[in-house]
Order: sequence, then C-alpha cells, then structure tokens
Amino acid sequence: GKDMKKLIFIIVALMLIVIGVPIMIVLFFDTDTIEQPEIESQYKIKVMINATKEIQEIDLEEYLKGVVASEMPGEFELEALKAQAVAARTYAMARTKTFNENGHPDHKGAPLCDTTHCQVYKSKEAIRNIKSEYWMDTYWKKISQAVHDTRSMVMTYDNKLVDQPLFHSTSGGRTENSEDVFVSAVPYLRSVNSPYESESPHLKDTVSLTKEEFKRKISNKYKNLVLNVDKAMDEIKIIERSDGDRIVKVRIGNLVLSGRDVRETLNLKSANFTVTTSGNNIVFTTVGYGHGVGMSQYGAYGMAKEGYSYDEILKYYYQNVEIQSLDMIQL
Repeated sequence: GKDMKKLIFIIVALMLIVIGVPIMIVLFFDTDTIEQPEIESQYKIKVMINATKEIQEIDLEEYLKGVVASEMPGEFELEALKAQAVAARTYAMARTKTFNENGHPDHKGAPLCDTTHCQVYKSKEAIRNIKSEYWMDTYWKKISQAVHDTRSMVMTYDNKLVDQPLFHSTSGGRTENSEDVFVSAVPYLRSVNSPYESESPHLKDTVSLTKEEFKRKISNKYKNLVLNVDKAMDEIKIIERSDGDRIVKVRIGNLVLSGRDVRETLNLKSANFTVTTSGNNIVFTTVGYGHGVGMSQYGAYGMAKEGYSYDEILKYYYQNVEIQSLDMIQL
C-alpha cells in the first residue's frame, strides 16, 4: 500500500529530475554560445605587438583563433576555416623554429609579429571591440571550433615542417609557381587551377590613373625612369606572363620591371593585369587579389562549399604535403 505508493512517487520524481533538468538547461540557456573549454597547448609562441612594440607570449592555439579571425571571414565554411588554421599553425611553428632565439631581424625578440609582415593577429578582446555581439556569438565560436578540431595539425613536406605555407585572397582562376613571384622554386608551391572562386568580390578590379599620376608614382620609386606618357601604349609593353597569367616582366619606358614591382608601386590588387588608355587616363584591370602563391582563400571557401575537407583543400593547393601532428615531427 502506502510504501508502494511512496516508492512509485520517488521513482516518478527521480525520472522527472533526470529528464527534466537537461530539458530546462536547453530551454533556458543557449548552449550554442557556450564555447568549448580552452585547453592549453604545450606550445607557447612569442609575438611582437606592432602598436606597442610589446612582446607577448601566447598559447599557440589561442593565438591561432586570433589569426584565423583576422585572416579569413568568419562566415566562410568550417572546412575552409580549418584549412586556414592549419596553414597558420604551420607558419607560426616554422617561424618559431627559424627565428626562435633572437627573433626576426625586423622585430627582434619575437619570431612573429601581428601584421601582414608575418600573419595578422588580434586578441579576442581586440576583436570583441570591433565586431558585433552576434559575430562573437556565431563566428568566434565557429573559428574556435576550426582551431580545436585541427589541434596540433601542421603541414609537412618530405617529413619536414613546411616553411612557406603561403596564402592569398583570390587567385583569379589559377595559382602561381613560387619562382614566378618570389625568388626561388619551392616544390609544394606549384601552379594549380583554382576553379571555385566565383563568390570572391576580388575577381576583377580597375585602377585608373592620369598619365601624369602614373609617371609620378613610377618615377618616385625608380628615379632613372624615362617615359613619354603621351605615347603610353607604345611605352608600356608586357614582355612575359606566368603560368597563372600574372605578369613576370613588363617594359615601362626605359625600365624592365617585374609585375610584382608594378603591383606594389601602384597599389594594384594583383600582378595579373591588362593596361588600356581612356582619354588622359591609364587604366589597369586586375584579376584576383594577392600574390597568387599557395592557397587561395576564396578557392578554399569554394572547395569547402563543394564538399571538400580541410585536408583535401590543403593537399590541393600545397602539392605533395602531408598533414601531421606536431608531436609526430622533429621541430
């Protein structure tokens, strides 16, 4: 009788607690915005903060969240963010290995800085100051997951840490061989088609300069320039293009310059450009954004949308690399 009723009451009450409490938690707390606990890495890295010239020692995985958030849109697919995290981790560890004792000559005491000289980094607090609460709730959490899911993973080539995991915004359809843009041929930085970039806002761009402006900008950097701007189309001749269609050499007046030199001097989006005139203006039409070597970020985004995983994306843009844990390789 009574004892049985009491027992049934206790069992029902316990069941309500066991089932009800988790439901209450789900209803009353948005568990989506609860970040995974921050697990400390065994690796700490030194970063020169450019604004203050202060050297900070930061946990590697926490540092990477700040890099991925600064280098790639949080709206990108998770697999693209993971690919960026692995490239950034590889870069950070390669720099640390090369410049660890004295730091980089350009920022003594730290192998890395927080600007485009290395890779851009902002602390979580700095990002919170410039992003909305919605962005932090949605995209910081997603970026943290991308870093967490690829924890300790880096790229290796020939069982050694990849030391040039270069990336850029948009290739414009094909990436570059490293020697066509920089000094040396790197075996994993080979030109490949980059077919999934259609969503990039940087596929085409135009810069229009008056003939006088154009001459002034070039002669400010190259004092020995001799150029008749009235005959601009005769005076500017493209000599050589790369596999990725970027300009390797171009003659401007009496000078032969690299496409990279022209891009930097005129602040163009890319060295893949054509030149036309319109009245008194010289018009540069560029394709893509960045140096074009290594991983195209918009290409990675497009590949992720097509269902490719982060390791497939990395192995596509960096030829013959392996993805390995830091614990498995000799630093």
